[in-house]
Amino acid sequence: MKKYQAVIFDLDGTLLNTLEDLADSTNYALRQMNYPERTIDEVRRFVGNGVEKLMERAVPTGTSEDDTLKALAIFKKHYSKNMLNKTGSYEGVIDVLKVLKEKGIPAGIVSNKFDAAVKGLRDQFFGEYIYTAIGESANVAKKPAPDTCIEAMKEMQIGREGTVYVGDSDVDIMTAKNSGLECISVTWGFRDEEFLLEHGATQIIHKPEELLEFF
Repeated sequence: MKKYQAVIFDLDGTLLNTLEDLADSTNYALRQMNYPERTIDEVRRFVGNGVEKLMERAVPTGTSEDDTLKALAIFKKHYSKNMLNKTGSYEGVIDVLKVLKEKGIPAGIVSNKFDAAVKGLRDQFFGEYIYTAIGESANVAKKPAPDTCIEAMKEMQIGREGTVYVGDSDVDIMTAKNSGLECISVTWGFRDEEFLLEHGATQIIHKPEELLEFF
């Protein structure tokens, strides 16, 4: 088994279970627009490519771009105030981050969630263990483009060699590949093992503590 010297994590579905708060804010926005609500399983399938794509997928087929943007603005405002209602770290994640810190392993977060939310959630849950946290913003292309990972590596002062990307989705597998990084896929998030294997996963873990074997 290869050993790594640094790690970049996805956020939603990897470090944090954010699904219920995402679904609540999605459905709040849909209600405000008089659109049908979505089930939690539908929202699970919609996440991964940023909140713009989440809302594009959640609104009814044929919704205009203007109305989609209105729904997105409602979602962002609601989510910013309600993103901590039901969200929490997955069992074992904090213990893993603690060990990585003790080992001197640099850890960062790269997410397609909007940047202010990424940094707010980092501060709330992982501030003691993770400094670098980069989300979606106007001046950097989101995953699966490599830009946010490259930005994170600069901030963390690490190179591609010896760095691994950890995530729960096909977007994360593509992000790692585009960034020249190896990838560890996790099954406790928003996608199952079968889906991950179909989308090119090469290393899969089922519990956070299994990650420590790679360091």
